[in-house]
Parts: sequence; structure tokens; C-alpha cells
Amino acid sequence: MKDILLTTLRDRETKTEEFRKAAGQLSQLLAAESCSFLPRMVSLVNTPMASAEGSRLRKKPALVSILRSGLALLPAFVSLYPGAPIGCVGIRRDEKTSAPHLYSSHLPSLEKDDMIFLLDPMIATGQSAEVAIRLIKEAGGSEANMMLVAFLASSKGLAYVKSCAPEMHVLVAHVDEGLDAHHWIIPGLGDFGDRYFGT
Repeated sequence: MKDILLTTLRDRETKTEEFRKAAGQLSQLLAAESCSFLPRMVSLVNTPMASAEGSRLRKKPALVSILRSGLALLPAFVSLYPGAPIGCVGIRRDEKTSAPHLYSSHLPSLEKDDMIFLLDPMIATGQSAEVAIRLIKEAGGSEANMMLVAFLASSKGLAYVKSCAPEMHVLVAHVDEGLDAHHWIIPGLGDFGDRYFGT
């Protein structure tokens, strides 16, 4: 199903409404997959018939969205983890140099054992993710308990992120091989934020 949704997102003819719908559905699939990253504990429950052994999450994760595109992933993760604290990191990419510029950072209190999902639909050069990872670590989070979640990544950007944070986990729907001269993912899907927000 992920490949079908990605095809809709890639198609230049996809209209804003359909693009948002596909992004939301893909976010739900990734959110469901992310649950396997979280530690569980055994929990006994009483059914209407008898007792049964089940499992519960040991601790709710923290969610950190890279603005603005990361907002597209947030609803699906909030739906699955409704009590999760939410942080936002605002990073703007310079159109000429592609260098990341931090303009806002609001993170919840974090501890080393907190599980953290870093949400950003596109990993092109990986530099924005690097900035966010550094801020999360400075706020008390642990690289080993962090998972970067994205729709698409370039192989180069993914390699760069892993070199900066080798212990971090990654959940990406698909890895594209190329970056063009302007550091856009090829074949990619264009500017995710512009297409999602209709700007």
C-alpha cells in the first residue's frame, strides 16, 4: 500500500486534496509501523469471558515535528499516541545554498530513556534532520532512543544522517537514489510543503 500512496504523491497531476489524503494515509501506515520500536510490558486484562495476557507501552513517546512539512505526519502520530508530548523545530532551507536555518525551537522536557519520533516527510541532504537531532540531544534526549520518520529520503541524505547519528533508528517509506544540482530529491515528488499546504 505504501508504494501506491507514494505514486499518488509523486504524480505531478495530483491535486491538493488528493495529495493531502495520500499523505495522511501514508502517515497512518508509518505511525502503525513505529509502534514496533517502542518497549512494551506484559499486561493482564479481564475480558467478558476470562483473563488474558496482553501488552501495553511502557511509556508514551515524544513527538518532534520539523516545521513546516513535518506537520503533515503529526495527526496520525497524535491519533496513535494521544498523550504524547509534542515539540516543534522550525528549520528553513536556504534556496541558494540549501543550508538549514533554524528559526524556532520548542521542545518538551526530555530524558535519556524517552522514546522520540522525529517527523519530517523528506530527507534530501539530511542537514535539517542533523540540526533537529542536535537540539533534541541538547534537550536531554538520547540518539539511541530516537527514530527519524519520513516518506522519502535520498540515499546521500540518509547516509549523512546516519553518519551524524549512527545509533538513531530510521523509518522511511522509500529511498530515492539521486539529488539534483539544487539538492532536490530525484525522482522525488517536488516541494512537499508547497504541494501539501497549497502554496
